[in-house]
Amino acid sequence: RILALTAGLAPILFTGAVRAAETYKIDPSHSSVVFKTGHMQVATAWGRFNQFAGTLALDEEAPESSSVTLTVKAASVDTNNEKRDQSLRGTDFFDAREFPDITFESVAVEKTGGKTYQIRGKLTLLGETKEVVADFTFNGTGVHLGSKKPIAGGDAVLTIKRSDFGMKYGIPNIGDEVTLYISIEAA
Repeated sequence: RILALTAGLAPILFTGAVRAAETYKIDPSHSSVVFKTGHMQVATAWGRFNQFAGTLALDEEAPESSSVTLTVKAASVDTNNEKRDQSLRGTDFFDAREFPDITFESVAVEKTGGKTYQIRGKLTLLGETKEVVADFTFNGTGVHLGSKKPIAGGDAVLTIKRSDFGMKYGIPNIGDEVTLYISIEAA
């Protein structure tokens, strides 16, 4: 249960509730995986990942039965600065050759409000797996006007310490705390 923002990207017709445990495939062309961290203790550096895939198994009537998987290609990191991106792909940061995939797999979903949830899951980065918690807002379901396929989506936010995964280079000048914003539309 991680994601989906459709604002202004594609016309949507919203419909009723989704049938129990309907599985959706994340649409990377209408989804985003974005991050931010501190830089030099005075600014915020932003980046994104351009390649990712996953699934959302959605059960609106029994959210605890819902699940999400997400695989992000580490080498697709993009901060709009090729020199920095090459450094991020290297051994000081993502070590994308040795660890090409960053993965998330949910283990529990808990409803916390009308359309809000907490999703506990296993995040694997640099070969280290840690349990993390994402705050998730379910944006709804609908039918895509172009493809006529059912869609669902929402937005997740989670904060991690990169040093927990062994990524310690540059701390504190390059922030240890990283906030991820994951916005997914799935069909």
